[in-house]
Amino acid sequence: PDTESVEFLKKRIPRGISRAEAEELAEALGHLPLALEQAGALRSETGMSNREYLALLAEQPASLLREGKPSEYPAPMTAAWQLSVTKLREDLPEAMDLLRCCAFFGPEPIPRDVFFPTVEGSVRPEVLELLSNPIRLSKAIGQLARYALIRLDSSSRTIQVHRLIQTLIRAELSTGEQRTVREEVWELLSAAAPPTANDPASQGRYLELLPHVRPSGIAESAGPRPRGFALKILSFLYTSGNYAMAERYAREFVELWTEASGPDDRHVLEAQLKYANRLREQGRYQETYDLDKTLLEQTERVLGPDDELTLAARSGIGADLRARGDFRGALTHDEETLRLHREALGPTDPATLRAMYNLAIDLTLTSDFTAARDLHEQIYMLHKRHGTAQAPQHLLMYLHGLALAVRLVGDYTEACDLGDDALAYGREQLGADHPRTLRTQVDLATSLRMNGDLEEALELARDAHSRHLREYGMDHPETLAAAMCLANTWRMTGELAEALQLAEDTDLRYDQIYGSDHPYNHGCTSNVALLYRMLGDPTRARQLNEVSLTGLEEKLGRDHHYALGITINLASDLAALNDTKNAARLGRGSLRRLRSLLGDEHPMVLTCSANLILDLRAVDEAEEAERLFDQVKPLYTRVHGREHQFTQAFLAGQRMNFDFDPRQL
Repeated sequence: PDTESVEFLKKRIPRGISRAEAEELAEALGHLPLALEQAGALRSETGMSNREYLALLAEQPASLLREGKPSEYPAPMTAAWQLSVTKLREDLPEAMDLLRCCAFFGPEPIPRDVFFPTVEGSVRPEVLELLSNPIRLSKAIGQLARYALIRLDSSSRTIQVHRLIQTLIRAELSTGEQRTVREEVWELLSAAAPPTANDPASQGRYLELLPHVRPSGIAESAGPRPRGFALKILSFLYTSGNYAMAERYAREFVELWTEASGPDDRHVLEAQLKYANRLREQGRYQETYDLDKTLLEQTERVLGPDDELTLAARSGIGADLRARGDFRGALTHDEETLRLHREALGPTDPATLRAMYNLAIDLTLTSDFTAARDLHEQIYMLHKRHGTAQAPQHLLMYLHGLALAVRLVGDYTEACDLGDDALAYGREQLGADHPRTLRTQVDLATSLRMNGDLEEALELARDAHSRHLREYGMDHPETLAAAMCLANTWRMTGELAEALQLAEDTDLRYDQIYGSDHPYNHGCTSNVALLYRMLGDPTRARQLNEVSLTGLEEKLGRDHHYALGITINLASDLAALNDTKNAARLGRGSLRRLRSLLGDEHPMVLTCSANLILDLRAVDEAEEAERLFDQVKPLYTRVHGREHQFTQAFLAGQRMNFDFDPRQL
């Protein structure tokens, strides 16, 4: 280190310093890199001799320590810094104003073009004058760089100040002066932020500004522009998929702003809404529901029923109802929410399109697949025509929703095409690990599995599960959905033991996250039951399916597709236990209900029909069985194609199964 210090000084001061002088100076500075950098810069810039510098250095530490500088900073460091600052004040005092501003950013690189004149009045006139003169500003920046008080990167056009220098500069200022400079920094950050983070350039700018949010203390601001910037940061974090940081920042903003402005302040209410959304994304459903109920009452009272924040609170309640398993309650609620959005904001407003999307999800969860597909298609086209300014995750959400709805009506090939397009878009625009991209990947894996593309489905399912584990841990709702997708895919590829182990573990975790009476919990249990039957334990399978069916009937009714899917599997359990009479009876009832719910050609109807044919043959109802076979055979070919795995299984007289895939809530 001693040799490195000497070599550094000789390089930094190419003329006017001998090795002996460099050794003497390095020793006096304690070989501290930042002190060496500043000493070299000062000597090189001013032509000061070694003797002059060492004389000043000998005097400065005592005066600095008398001024109460923190004792943890070495005296050589503070002395070298003070010498540079003193000389800077003499040569270019306005550069010190710029340096003080830099001291209240973070220690990460600051975009140089942040230093631009603003129209707001909280920037001091002398600073505003400097920012308004690009020649003087460049001179000040250059001088700070030459004195090694900042690090200037011309290629990225950034300025960086060492955290130690920032601390020393802030320590020189009174509390009032610190507040003044902080407010200037808040205005500069606010002015530098794009209106939205919907395109790569805007997202890049927010990434540059993000490291300076907390160090600048912007959460302490009461001004509308800085608070508006803070809320934009929350939106950017959501757009980029950083839900955990968004939750932490939102909680911090809510606490500080509520204390300063009261709970009814508009910025507080908006931050509360964003905080609730982030809680929901983390699976904290009860906490979110309680907060959203309070917020809806509050926004209606303070802002009125037609305000956009009130409408956003209503949409939050709909999401909470879905998360609680109250699918019909969510449908009714979201129908009214969409009506209010259209009346208040118009039919093509981005918030209205999101309200339409929520309703489309409700329709899928209440078994109205055709209506859901039609609404998803309408949303997608409206967005393409009118939503050019919206964020990429919204387009991905609508394209993914359309792919999901197409799969649910039974068009697996088209669902794969749409899903593949959506996944490619998500990876390109948002990244492979973005939550929306991963959700799209899980659903594409399901579509591929249903379409018979098992190798590709397994590859996507494994990758999605691995990414979810890495990003969110084992107990996040999205990880659980990815796990169940992988278990179902393993079952289809014959890896039954692995599938059962993962499905049972996921089933237990669903119970902990959603509660024992949630439809998703019962659906996951039915997947476990299916694997028990396939592994040779139909008794255990029947027990599990009967419990799940009872729970789903209590929650959703017998005519919901989840419940009817379990009756398909339960009939197979009965057949495996040689109770073919009751299997046929249950199959007849299920087929009647499924046809009424989904029509004659839906894959679930065809699955139920195929199994009923086998059970009718087993109970000597050959005439009814052959009549049903003749009805269903051309439907299998028309719906799936002759070469599809399901068509081939039907023609081979194999029993078909229903499996459950958790949907987006």
